[in-house]
Amino acid sequence: MKFSVDKSVLLEGIQAVQNIISSKAALPILSHILLETGNNSLRLTATDLDIGISCVIPVNVLETGSVSVPAKRFGDIIRELPGTTTTTINTKKNNLVLIETENCQFKIIGLPKEEFPKLPEFKDKEAVKMEQGILKEMLALTSFAVSFDETRYILNGILFKIENNSLTLVATDGKRLAVIERKLKQSFDKTVKVIVPIKTIHELNRNLSDGKEVSLILGNNQVLFDLDSVVVISRLIEGEFPDYRQVIPPPSDTKMQISREQFLLAVRRASLLATPDYQAVKFEVFKNKMVVSKSTPDIGESREEVPVDYQGREIMIGFNPNYLIDVLKNLEEEKLNFELTDGEKPGVIRVDGYIYIVLPMRLG
Repeated sequence: MKFSVDKSVLLEGIQAVQNIISSKAALPILSHILLETGNNSLRLTATDLDIGISCVIPVNVLETGSVSVPAKRFGDIIRELPGTTTTTINTKKNNLVLIETENCQFKIIGLPKEEFPKLPEFKDKEAVKMEQGILKEMLALTSFAVSFDETRYILNGILFKIENNSLTLVATDGKRLAVIERKLKQSFDKTVKVIVPIKTIHELNRNLSDGKEVSLILGNNQVLFDLDSVVVISRLIEGEFPDYRQVIPPPSDTKMQISREQFLLAVRRASLLATPDYQAVKFEVFKNKMVVSKSTPDIGESREEVPVDYQGREIMIGFNPNYLIDVLKNLEEEKLNFELTDGEKPGVIRVDGYIYIVLPMRLG
């Protein structure tokens, strides 16, 4: 195998795949990146056996072939090569890899392609297509609500549900729930439900870009996201996701309309005095104003008034500030309706196909 490539292009390819590689990989080959030349292109592939990522970059192929290289060392060498010069990579006997620029040379030992785990194939499977920007928005408004409690592994990912020509994503950690639905451009007859692990979601998010299309293909216990030059393949979380529809309350008449930006900043300021033992921020809602306050023993207290449009009865309620910050910083609306019924019931935000429900916290 022999090819030449611009250093910055090769570095982009390495960065697209290397995040899933663990420094403590159980098998030495899992700390490698597989390099395979094609028709004036190079495919880079990495896997941890749960997730596989491959990326295709344009190169000048002088001789076809393949080899796997130690990811960290290879990435560090390419990053430190002088200037932005063209780099030539050439394999010799016994998987010796030669990395050369005009006045710099490295030799590293690789491993044969045969030792690298094969990624699953998705032949003859129906693809669901959508804009990458839409999927990115859907992930941004749900991924923060995923649970990291490994005893509730079923909640350690996002539910993808395809039904009636729409895609619904759902995430919950038991204290909050985020649900978003968007229409698909194509018709899809079957109802499909899969749970995609949060690690895969992070990799997907990192590689999604606006203006392009993503194809979602489902296999047996596996899912493939084709982002054009980058492909992400992942195992699915097996099991039954809880019925989220049961906990969505009907729309409330007592809505409080508030500026999203003012709400976010007030909650952020109050959260400065929160501690692990005293997390709850107090919200007192009156006619046309909300008082956001925080009192923490041995630390201090804060109080701030925020104008709101509200005509219901007075309500006092406590929330974990981080659960509000997570959603408010990801929404784009200038004004929001925040539904509160009483101090014991959850708060609800509904925005154009999106619902966010957050449970209250006991004050004091």
